Amino acid sequence: MDTQKWTTQIDRNTEAFLREFGQLTPAQLNSKPNAQTWSIAQNVDHIMTINATYFEVIKQIRAKQYSTPWIGNFSMFTNFLGKFILKSVQPDRKNKIKTFPVWEPASSELDEDILEQFKQHQEELKKMIERSSDLLDKGVIISSPANRMIVYKLEAAFDIIVAHEQRHFEQAKEVSANL
Repeated sequence: MDTQKWTTQIDRNTEAFLREFGQLTPAQLNSKPNAQTWSIAQNVDHIMTINATYFEVIKQIRAKQYSTPWIGNFSMFTNFLGKFILKSVQPDRKNKIKTFPVWEPASSELDEDILEQFKQHQEELKKMIERSSDLLDKGVIISSPANRMIVYKLEAAFDIIVAHEQRHFEQAKEVSANL
C-alpha cells in the first residue's frame, strides 16, 4: 500500500509546528494559561509519547511477538472502533477528550529543543510508516497501545496518528494565542 498520504501529511504537520512555534522561547513553549491546559511543549511531548507507543506495536509485530486480541477477529468491531477513534481526534476540537494516563505529557518544563526532538521524531515516524507497507497490504489489525480491547486496522492507526497531530497543533495554537 502506498504510504505517501501519511508521510506527506506528517511533513505538513511538522512544518506547521516549526513555522508556528519555532521562534518561541523555551519559557513561551512551556507557558500554560492555567493548570488545566497543556503548554505548547506538553502538546508536542504528548504527540511524541503516543506515536512512540505505536513504534513498539510495529516492533512486536515484526518480531512475531504480537497477538491481536480476540475482538480483532470481528471486522464490525475493528471498523467501528477505528472510525470512532478517528472521529474523536479530529482537529476541530469541538469535544474535549481526556487522554489515557500512559499518554500524559511530562508535567514539568520540557527541554528547550523540544521542537528539534519533534522534527527528528517525525522523520522516524515516516520511516516506520513507509516500512509498514507490507503490513498494510495484509490488513493487519492492532489494538490501541493504551487499551487492548480497542482494535482497528493499522491503516486506521496511521489516520488516527495524523489527525491527532493536527488536533494538538490546533490546541497548541490556542495556547500560543494567549502568550
